[in-house]
Amino acid sequence: MNPVTLKINGKSHSLEDVPQDMPLLWALRDLIGLTGTKYGCGMAQCGACTVHMEGTAVRSCSITAAAAEGKEITTIEGLSENGDHPVQSAWMEANVPQCGYCQTGQIMNAASFLDKNPNPSLEEINQAMAGNLCRCGTYNRIREAIQIAVEKGGNS
Repeated sequence: MNPVTLKINGKSHSLEDVPQDMPLLWALRDLIGLTGTKYGCGMAQCGACTVHMEGTAVRSCSITAAAAEGKEITTIEGLSENGDHPVQSAWMEANVPQCGYCQTGQIMNAASFLDKNPNPSLEEINQAMAGNLCRCGTYNRIREAIQIAVEKGGNS
C-alpha cells in the first residue's frame, strides 16, 4: 500500500494506502467517487472504462493507479463542464444511447480520436471505434454521431 496523487479532470487527488496493483478504474470509482467510468470486462477488451491519459484514450481497468500518477487524466465528468462537448451533443442528436452502459467509453474514445483526426473517413472511424463494444448494437448511431461531431468541429 502506497500513497498516490492523481490529477483527474484538472484537480489533484491524494489517495492513501493504494494497493500497488489497484487499477485506475477502481481508484476513480471507489476512492474518488467518479462513477461515470464503467467496469465492463476488466481485461481492456470492451472499452467501457475508457478515459483519457495525457489526451490519449486508454482502458482504465488495465492501468494501475500508480502508473497514472503524474499524468493528466480526464474522465467523462471532465470532458466538458456542462456535458456539451461536441461529441456529447452529437450523441444526443443521433439518439445513440440505448442501455447506455458503454456510452461513456464510446464517447471518450471518439473524443480522443477526433482530437487527433478531426476529419476522418468512415473507414478511419470504424477502425478507431472497433475496440469499443456495445451490447445493444448501436454502432450505426455511434458512427452517425461521430460524423455529426465532425461536421460541428468535434475536437473542441
